Formats: sequence, structure tokens, C-alpha cells
Amino acid sequence: MISGNLFHCTKNSWPLEEYISKSTLQLLDSDSALPPEQAWRRKLNGHANILKEFSITFSEAIKMVRLGIRLWSYVREEASQGRKAPIDPFTREDCKPSASHGVPLGGMGSGSISRGFRGEFRQWQIIPGTCEASPVMANQFSIFISREGGSKKYASVLAPGQHEGLGKVGDPGISSWGWNLDGQHSTYHALFPRAWTVYDGEPDPELKVSCRQISPFIPHNYRDSSLPTAVFVYTLVNTGRERAKVSLLFTWANSIGGVSHLSGDHVNEPFIGEDGVFGVNLHHKSAKGNSPVTFSIAACETQNVSVTVLPSFGLSEGSCITAKDMWDKMVQDGQFDHDNFSSGPSMPSSPGETLCAAVAASAWVEPHGKCTITFSLSWSSPKVKFLKGFSYHRRYTKFYGTSEKAAQTLAHDALTNYKRWEEEIEKWQRPILMDERLPEWYKFTLFNELYFLVAGGTIWIDSCLVDKKRPNDQDELARIKNDAIKSTETKVSGRGEEVSRAMTTTTLNDFAGVEFDDDENSTSSSHVSEEELMVPLKRGYTDRSYQTYEVLDLGNTEEDVGRFLYLEGVEYVMWCTYDVHFYASFALLELFPKIELNIQRDFAKAVLSEDGRNVKFLADGTYGIRKVRGAVPHDLGTHDPWNEMNAYNIHDTSRWKDLNSKFVLQVYRDFAATRDMSFGVDVWPSVRAAIEYLEQFDRDGDGVIENDGFPDQTYDTWTVHGISAYCGCLWVAALQAASAMAHELGDRDFAETCKSKFLKAKPVLEAKLWNGSYFNYDSGSSSNSNSIQADQLAGQWYTASSGLPPLFDDFKIKSALRKIYDFNVMKIRGGRMGAVNGMHPNGKVDETCMQSREIWTGVTYAVAATMILAGMEEEAFKTAEGIFLAGWSEEGFGYWFQTPEAWSMDGNFRSLVYMRPLSIWGMQWALSLPKSILEAPKINVMDRIHVSASNTKFFHHETSVRRMATKAKCFGDSALNCAF
Repeated sequence: MISGNLFHCTKNSWPLEEYISKSTLQLLDSDSALPPEQAWRRKLNGHANILKEFSITFSEAIKMVRLGIRLWSYVREEASQGRKAPIDPFTREDCKPSASHGVPLGGMGSGSISRGFRGEFRQWQIIPGTCEASPVMANQFSIFISREGGSKKYASVLAPGQHEGLGKVGDPGISSWGWNLDGQHSTYHALFPRAWTVYDGEPDPELKVSCRQISPFIPHNYRDSSLPTAVFVYTLVNTGRERAKVSLLFTWANSIGGVSHLSGDHVNEPFIGEDGVFGVNLHHKSAKGNSPVTFSIAACETQNVSVTVLPSFGLSEGSCITAKDMWDKMVQDGQFDHDNFSSGPSMPSSPGETLCAAVAASAWVEPHGKCTITFSLSWSSPKVKFLKGFSYHRRYTKFYGTSEKAAQTLAHDALTNYKRWEEEIEKWQRPILMDERLPEWYKFTLFNELYFLVAGGTIWIDSCLVDKKRPNDQDELARIKNDAIKSTETKVSGRGEEVSRAMTTTTLNDFAGVEFDDDENSTSSSHVSEEELMVPLKRGYTDRSYQTYEVLDLGNTEEDVGRFLYLEGVEYVMWCTYDVHFYASFALLELFPKIELNIQRDFAKAVLSEDGRNVKFLADGTYGIRKVRGAVPHDLGTHDPWNEMNAYNIHDTSRWKDLNSKFVLQVYRDFAATRDMSFGVDVWPSVRAAIEYLEQFDRDGDGVIENDGFPDQTYDTWTVHGISAYCGCLWVAALQAASAMAHELGDRDFAETCKSKFLKAKPVLEAKLWNGSYFNYDSGSSSNSNSIQADQLAGQWYTASSGLPPLFDDFKIKSALRKIYDFNVMKIRGGRMGAVNGMHPNGKVDETCMQSREIWTGVTYAVAATMILAGMEEEAFKTAEGIFLAGWSEEGFGYWFQTPEAWSMDGNFRSLVYMRPLSIWGMQWALSLPKSILEAPKINVMDRIHVSASNTKFFHHETSVRRMATKAKCFGDSALNCAF
């Protein structure tokens, strides 16, 4: 879909006047029916092209053939157990990806439904880790218009009829509906979490219609932002001379996407609620033992608006009332019979039968008059059930309970509260939208990239405690009962010192008080009582060899905001992938800092844990244990998050060189930004452990860790040898951050130790990698060792974002960024595609592997943020604009609201709907650093740390912070052992 314009010109503004007639703008200008001046815009008749996926070269395929065979075998093995492998490149969805996405519906973590810019409801993620991409075409808004005198009538679905499966002659289903909208004069305007669709004289030339879609995504509001609901506000303006009777119809299938509507036993039921809220509840019986789901579609009756319902209709000839019958009734009467409200629950649907419902809202609109009609959609799936793990209650149940009536209450509250939500959303967005220093594309792309926090498979549970701790895989339960989970004696070498860690044996006896019943309707919950754990410390401490810590029950605190998961991507099904969260976490820290701190607490617990179960690593076929103590996990798991971590099994990530540094850097940034001392104390033991663990990889004792000749970092196909710019810079930055945090927490000895290590490592890193204009990729002797890596200053990015002194001289930072800009950015289609990961100094793309030649969207945003922090704003926005032009602009590849991890030089994607592009909020962080960060350079904590001659090694003696930290939050009810 690339046009030549993409690479020759840049559009700086998208004024409303180019999309909506001036007369219509004036008519809609009196309230929020008018789209904002700055938004992402499309015409409804715009072509939704099929997206093209990346391919690997022949040489890359040869290198990866053994991995491919092992991965194929693993995918088959997981499928035989009824599970989906976290990475499965062999299975393809029936629905081909297309450039049709729009703003998703609902808050965070309660299941999501996306809505395309042409009006279709798609990307169903109600079941954890499952995404049904195909639209359910029975779910539509439609309009019926008749004018006084009966001379003019219009009836149309409010979506262009350009979809497969429509147009069947004699079909009693949705093909019988009026798919009459051309879309030429109808436009879509997106500014997440809201979207506007304006029908400028379609289908009735004398009726202007605006639909405003609102979801409760409200920063710092930890209640409403968890609610699974959305509101659709229709504003009708009659420009004709006759009164017009206008009926809006909302139809919905009893389905959670895919073929779920055919499974049977679904029931619909009308309701009359308070405050004039009328509608239909659709009770969906989920398959495979998943939690049932209830949808509620509703409209608000007012003095001028009448609401009627049709509780059930079908899509086939055998239905009592067919879709065609329903449509004909609306064409004739513009409403349904009022007696339908007393019809009671429908008969359960039969297998193979589709059960649908409809809500109609009708009003008379006077000549040159205006009318507002509001609808709401809500869904309630109270329990999250993981295939190998436990069941949890979603966050919203804290406020609405677990009853199937919750959906109805949510629908009511959405209709009565949406105006307040809009006020809070506008208050949040206004300062950025009004900032004239910022490019227009950046403003709306900044907000629209947040779509991932809703559509990225997010799960937000009520608290850190499970609702029912019950393994769902009985074979797995039997295996754990018979085979104790034994961890191994692990020896970690660290500059001449050996740390021997003997972990205890864990069996199901550790699940004392855990309920393993099969009563699917049980609502009982098992709470872990507070207990004290004996946590072994490193040998050599003079005071004692064990320190007692107390498990903290977050569910008992007033500040509990629950626990939060989000996927690496809908194709890479792993929760909270940490090397990627490193980039994305700026969005959560800025908007929902309590969630961000809780994610860091989860990983802090994980650092101190070990899981001795054997895992086969697919890259080389070797075996190792699932989780090594001291190593930051790659992810929190897939089928049993928090309890069975490291679902990623391509490489042994306990040998990765970036994860531990990223943990230290994120923790310090969050600590510095929030000044939350309790958070700092909680996670500090894990920060120490992370630094101590990583030091083992300084093989030659020069102070800098070395990579081990395989892709041992987030670029997991890009091999690294010796000291590398990426991991080395992260390590040096982590030493400085750990030193600063230790000082602020009173751990003076460790502060001095880390500063000593930092002062030793920094000149070594520069001597090994600095070549006069940038840092070489690595210190090896391979053909790409002197490549220009776009991400070479990741450690400096975090250093500057946290208010710490720069890692290198200013001229070196700017020189490296200038080199990246001139080569990785500007030599790729004139800077209109983003920053390629690797570039040779001769100006040719580094084609060492698939990832070296890719453009990573999130890394490009991160590089731009680093440029802003270095005072290179013009280069920063030019760099980031490439992602907008290639991914979001009308002339680009079509990746709006599904930004991929990467695209190739020809624009083909890898891994749609990906976490890392949230790093655009790293740019906003750089542009508006909080006061605590801005003041940090004036204080310069590092200058306050004085290094003594004796402080040259880790593990010297016990520190004051250990005496402070009486509560180390470990998993008290998992297969993991917590040890320190």
C-alpha cells in the first residue's frame, strides 16, 4: 500500500475541514459530538488492505532449521495437551490481518473487544491469552429514517458493506439487511480512548449523525479504568424542513468471537433498569471450562427517546425470528413491541444456532433540531482461569461483584457516568494537545499507541491473592504430587568467589490451605496467612547466616490496586515480558504508577525464587532449570503466571545479560520518580541479588560483563561476542543506579561497592568500544562487530530518564546519536521508516541476521527519547516520525492500532499488536520530567558516595537496609522457593 508520497513529502496537519463539510462542523460544534482538532482520521470507504508478513532469507533459514524443528515439535506437544505454545509461527489465523483496526473498547484488564474504523467489532480477547481476530458481522449499529409525509425513507447498516459473506440472495441472515452506506462522506476520528464517526449526510442527505465512542481509560483512576464497558453517544442534527423519525438499532450476537456462538446453551434476557436504562443481557456459556460471560446492550430512555428491544433472533431459516424478520420490522415500524420486555429468558440456543439480540432507540427530530441517543455495551467475565494454573477474580469484581447481573449494572453506570469520564479524559489530554511545540502527528499517536494497554491481552485481578488455587491440568497436578520439585545445587562464579545455593524441596505440601475442588460455581477463596520465611543469605556474613522476612499480604492494604498482566504481543503469548517492559513501562509509570510498582514487586519476588523443573531450550536442545535464583525472569509465564515463569524457552534467559540490568534500572527510575520509600525497601534485596548475580559474567575481572557468543539479550537472533555496547552500557548504568539507590536507602557499603565497580567499568567500556564517533556493536572480531546499533545507548536513556549523571561525556553521547541519526535513520528511505537496528559504517544495512536488518518500532521511539534527553529534539521527532509515516499514515503500511514489533525494509511486519511501541511514552517522559527527576542532577547522589579502599568486592558484610527490610515479598503459595 506504499505510495511514492510517503518517501517524498511529509504532511504536518490533518484539519477537520478536509474530512467534514464546514456546515456540518458548525452544526456539531455545540458539544462533544465534534471530533477534536487533532486526531487520527480515515474515510469509511478507505481500503483496508491485507497486511504482509515478514519472511526470512535462505541463509537465515539454514541457520535456524534446527531451532525450527524443535519449535515445531514443542508446538505439537503443547497442542496435544490442549495448550497453545507461547510462540507458534506455524499456525495461522483464518482471518488474514488487515489495515482495518480502530480504538478498542473498555477499560484495562477485563477482556477487550476492538472496533475497526469502519465499525466492525473484532479482536476478541475475552479468554486470557486467546485472540479471535475475525469480526462478528451481526454486531452492528444501523439507522432507520422516515420523514413526515412518508415521502422519504432510509434504512442502512452504519458500516460500508465491503465484507466477506455479505450479499447472499435470499439469505435470512445479515445479508438481508440494508448495507447501503458508501462511506465516501463518512469519516472516523481516533484519539484514544475515544473515537468519533461522523456520517455527513449518509444515508440521509438531510441528517447529520455523529457517533462518539467512549471507554473509561482514565489515568490514576484505578477503579473506573478497570471496567469492561463502553458508551456510544449519537448526536442527530436534522437539516431538513420536515420532522424526521430516527431509529437507531444496536444488534449483538451471543458470542465471544470465532465460532463460540455455535456452541449452544446461550440465553438472552430483556431487562428494565433504573434511570430509564433498558436493554438485553446475553448469557454466554463458554467452552473448555472457561468462566461464563454476560454481555449487556442497553440504551437510555428520555423524554424524547423511546427504547424497545428484541431479546432474541437468529441468523438461519429455522429461527423463530430471523435477522430478516427483525430488519423488516424495523423498516416498517422503527421499533419493537413493548411486550418484549416481559418475555423472560429465551430458550437456550441449540448447537449450531446463533442467538442474537437487538436494542432500538427512537426519537423525533424537529426541523433544524438536534437529538442525542446513548447506548452502552458491557461484558462481565468475572473469573480468569489459566490452563495450568489457578483462577482469579478480575479487578472490576471488587466494585461490581461476580454475579451475572454485574454486566447490567455496568451498562447502567456507564450511561450515567460517561460525561464525568469525558471530563477527566479531556483534562488529562488537554495540556499535551495544546502544546504548540509538539508536532501534530506526535500528539495523537502518543495517545493512540496506548490502545495496547486495553487490546494487549491485559489482565487485572482483584488482588495478589487467588480466588481459587486449583491447577486446571489434572495430569500436571498428578505429576507434581508424585515428583517433588527439586532445585539443584547451583554454583555461581563471581571474580574468584563461589556462592553455593542449596534450595529446598517443594511438594504439594507447600500448598497448605489451598482448595483443589472441581466445583466450577464455587466462589470461596483461599487466603494465604502471613508467615515468616527463613531466607538464607550469602555465606560470609558475620552476624548470622539466615535473615527472617515476613510475607506481606497486599490484599490487606488500603493501597491495593491488584495485580496486572499484559502480553508481549498477541502472537508472543507471554505475560509481562521483562526485556520488552523495559521500553513499554514508561506509559504505566506516567499514567498508572501504582500498577507499574506492583509489576516491579512481582519481578522482585521472582528474582529471589528458583524453580528446579527441567526445561528444554529450543535454540540448542540443551536442558536447564526453569528459573535460577538471582536471575530476573524473562516473563511471568503463560499458562500459570506468577507461579510458572519463563514461558520463553528459546534460550536459557538466566544467561542473558540485559534482564538483570534492566530490572535495576527500572526499579531505580520508578523509585526516583515516585519517591516511594516503602517500594524501595521492599525491592532492595532483589536489586542487590540482581547485581551480585550478573557480576559472574565479568569473566576477566575488568569490571564489564561479557556476552557469551549467542543472542543473550532482547535481540534474540543477533549474536554478541565479548563486551557489547547494548549490554555493557546497561550494566554500567545499572551499577550507577544501584549505587545511588543504596545510598538513599542507607546501604552505604553497597553504595560504595557499586560506585567503585562503576568507576572501574566505565573507562573499560569506552576503551573497548568507543571508536571516535560511536560505540561498536561488540568487542569481538566478527564482520559486524563495528556495526552501528540503534540501541547502543539504552543505558544512557535510562540514566538520563532517572536524573543520574550521564554515563559518558556529552560529546560522545551526541556523536553516537548523530551517527545513528545519519546512518540508521536517514539512510533508510530518507528517514521515513524509523531506525534500522544495525548499520555498517559503510552505509549498508547490517544483514547478519533477521533482527539486525529489521526496524523495531519501540526501539525507534526509545532512540528518539534518548535524543530528546540529549538536547537533540529536531532529530528526535524526525526519527520517531518515521514510525508514524510507515505505520500510521494513510500512505503507510496500515499498522494503526496494531503496531508491530518490527517491519522489514519493504514494510512487511513481524508480530502485530506488540508491547514495545508503548515506549513513545518514553519520549513524553523526556519532554516533561517530573520534579523529583529534574532536581536530581542538582543533588548528584553519586558525588555524595565516597569510596573506601577496602570496598572493592561485593558480598562484604551485612547492610543496614537488610535490617530495615523486614518484609521481602516472596511467593508464599507457588512452586517456587524464595531464598536470599
